[in-house]
Amino acid sequence: MKIDWNLIKKYDKPGPRYTSYPPAPHFHDAFTHEDFIEEIKRTNLDKNAPDLSFYFHIPFCDTLCYFCGCNMITTRKRDRISRYIGYLKKEIDIVKSLIAPYRKGVQLHWGGGTPTHLTPYEIADLAAYIHRSFDFKENSEKGCEIDPRELTKEHLAALKSGGFNRISMGVQDFNKTVQKAVNRIQSEKLTRKVVGWVRGLGFKSINLDLMYGLPFQTAKTFESTIDTIIDISPDRIALFNFAYVPWMKKHQQLIDPNDLPPSEEKLDILKMVVDKLSLAGYVFIGMDHFAKPDDELSIAIKEKKLYRNFQGYSTHAGTDLYAMGITGISQFGRIYAQNQKEEKPWYHALDRGILPILKGFSLSGDDILRRDVIIRLMCDFELDFALIEKKYNIDFHEYFRWGLNNLDVMIDDDLLSIDNDILKITQMGRLLVRNIAMNFDGYIEKEADKGRYSRTV
Repeated sequence: MKIDWNLIKKYDKPGPRYTSYPPAPHFHDAFTHEDFIEEIKRTNLDKNAPDLSFYFHIPFCDTLCYFCGCNMITTRKRDRISRYIGYLKKEIDIVKSLIAPYRKGVQLHWGGGTPTHLTPYEIADLAAYIHRSFDFKENSEKGCEIDPRELTKEHLAALKSGGFNRISMGVQDFNKTVQKAVNRIQSEKLTRKVVGWVRGLGFKSINLDLMYGLPFQTAKTFESTIDTIIDISPDRIALFNFAYVPWMKKHQQLIDPNDLPPSEEKLDILKMVVDKLSLAGYVFIGMDHFAKPDDELSIAIKEKKLYRNFQGYSTHAGTDLYAMGITGISQFGRIYAQNQKEEKPWYHALDRGILPILKGFSLSGDDILRRDVIIRLMCDFELDFALIEKKYNIDFHEYFRWGLNNLDVMIDDDLLSIDNDILKITQMGRLLVRNIAMNFDGYIEKEADKGRYSRTV
């Protein structure tokens, strides 16, 4: 990939990641659990009701990583964790009672926090409860995030016995100076040992998470981490741009902003990683994901079956996503619904036998149209205007006049082309796909988006 760093600098500005459209800052508390239930009833009536995807948020961690942007709780109180699992089962019971029994799951994901902060017994118990409550199709994708620093082989064995077939593990950076600055000490030796356990137990796939833009990182020091990752040879690699948002995540104030690499250095890091992973044979999926050529993500992008939601890129397009646990975001039909973000109100709702909804959003026809366009841009990296016109009975050029007018400069910068009403994003444009998608965002067009977002590169 040829990367023009002047263009990267030109377009590097805050923007949504489009794990949803509209983005989460538009969710509001006028949306209630009654709205959630009504949409479940409506989707149940569809004779071709989508398959199901389930996300469970396990927020607990043993230690605090200063860079973390997740909703997490640092605790070693086992009774607090046990109580949380008990309430997860209550939420499972409510959701199970509402979903038509003929509908089957095809995807399961545990995220956090650190799901493996649970004991092996707790992992096995919760996995068994989920599988007694919901029916999954054969060969369903079942993934769990792990932290090698507090992991035993028994944790992984419990996950394998519980039906999980994919593992995702954070690494971020092997450099000791960087690790100390973000309070995450994790040796290469430990990482290799855990990867060996994962492979030895027969898990189908392993993903490693990396992060650039952390304190004291340089392209030269991070190159050593990338060489090690290539040697470890995971099936997938997620390379995340560190989002420094101390106004949202107060613990990030523990990071001195003066220690963060300047923009030029971050861009050098990104270029080095893209070059090295591409030369090593990984397929650049888009934005922040890489996969081996035979991985399902790589196949999905060729077959135009890639999808994007709150878990990032996925091969399961069109599923109804039900998220349980604090801060979980469900997505199906015409709604998004986010759970309470704190334990007490989440417990209180479940004690009353109602779904613990904090806020949500009901999509208009315009939202659904624009979501479709943005997802296709983010996943296919091309868009056939005629298909959208036929599907939604619109004049594409008229409907998206504002955004199309903005694309002229991006065409001149070779980020995309439009021929015979087919928009195609270039390899360079894939790095800036968020910027391209923003031109089809109706809230940005109307200057009604006041969200504070991370930078696009």
